[in-house]
Amino acid sequence: MEVQGKIKMIGETQTFGSNGFRKREVVVTTEEQYPQHIMVEFVQDKTDLLNTYKVGQPVKIGVNLRGREWVNPQGETKYFNSIQGWRIENLQAGSPGGQVPPPADQFEPAQDLNDEDYDDLPF
Repeated sequence: MEVQGKIKMIGETQTFGSNGFRKREVVVTTEEQYPQHIMVEFVQDKTDLLNTYKVGQPVKIGVNLRGREWVNPQGETKYFNSIQGWRIENLQAGSPGGQVPPPADQFEPAQDLNDEDYDDLPF
């Protein structure tokens, strides 16, 4: 799944517990008739993916939906959902992540091929 929109907020990296679990949150505002503010969390080594991004940049984030069950001390079962990011791509024009390759008809065919250069690969 993917979430696409402009970055509204990038949080600081948080570290939890003795095992050093790391989490960083980013909020993306979708660009549709009724914009949504979607909070996506990046965990562990994925927190570093946000280092080069700034508020206002248009991005596309690859996400996984996560759900977990928890039983409180009173015996009641609660369910929690989270949106976890695993990839982020800059959609801003002129940036390496947002560039679109030129159409194939803008390339000229090679003219200097000969039969000796032909390599018939077995796969």
